Amino acid sequence: MIVRDGRVLMVHERSRRSGGGEWWTLPGGGLEPGETPEEAVRREVFEETGLVVAAARHILEMPYPSGMTSVFAVTVADGEPRLGLDDGTGPEPLGLDWLPAPELPTESPHGVPIPPIIVVVPA
Repeated sequence: MIVRDGRVLMVHERSRRSGGGEWWTLPGGGLEPGETPEEAVRREVFEETGLVVAAARHILEMPYPSGMTSVFAVTVADGEPRLGLDDGTGPEPLGLDWLPAPELPTESPHGVPIPPIIVVVPA
């Protein structure tokens, strides 16, 4: 998750399937062959937002519809995000936006802010 000035960077995507919907999601994605989870975080953040990851710290593993996923606390280098290119596979990228971080208790046991759209599983 990338947080700046109390706002969370989210990616707006649309399904390519007939009748599929649109949603907002955190930058991220899957592993490529031979890639570590940290390498995948760095690549996915850059591909989807144009931002360079300065530091990535593994927080926990949690269930996701496609299987277990790794959650990282990410710090990015200065710069403004830009929408990644559409490679024609996966969801269609529509935009990026800084959405307000919730004003609810948003600290995980690891000290990482968690928006309410994310399920937090005890480590």
